[in-house]
Amino acid sequence: MGWFGSFLEWLRSLFFKQEMELALIGLQNAGKTSLVNVVATGHFSEDMIPTVGFNMRKVTKGRVTIKLWDLGGQPRFRSMWERYCRGVNSIVYVVDSADHENVDKSKTELHELLSKPTLSGIPLLVLGNKNDLPSALSTQQIIDRMDLKNLRDREVCCYSISCKKQNNIDITIEWLTKHAN
Repeated sequence: MGWFGSFLEWLRSLFFKQEMELALIGLQNAGKTSLVNVVATGHFSEDMIPTVGFNMRKVTKGRVTIKLWDLGGQPRFRSMWERYCRGVNSIVYVVDSADHENVDKSKTELHELLSKPTLSGIPLLVLGNKNDLPSALSTQQIIDRMDLKNLRDREVCCYSISCKKQNNIDITIEWLTKHAN
């Protein structure tokens, strides 16, 4: 591409650039911060420390700039979830699909959050992380265990991913960028 092609690309980016805001939520150790890092840098790190409160990161994918609110999943931070989910383009709920003991708690927290009238209609992407582990639930099992079919007031999508192996990160990014305003 010559200078004229580069110039046209730059012009297009001025007029067709989109921005979106996402809230990443889920129980502690589900992989929210790992997802942010993989989306932002393409690299996974084993050395993660729990998010205290929240982190915000901006990532550009194609013509879409994504502001990611990575919210702590410990019980003391869950009361903040609604505040950070208000007004976002999409809610991304990350579930540790290999932690069978916490799936019911995860379901309860998600449904309680989505019952808030202020969050009505916001699209939801549920990501079952850690599909590289042998005990990981399948996408259909996540849909069933999280009772996603009973969520009626919004678009709902579910993928099985692995931040560590970067399984289905591409379709996750594709879904997110399609939901930019």
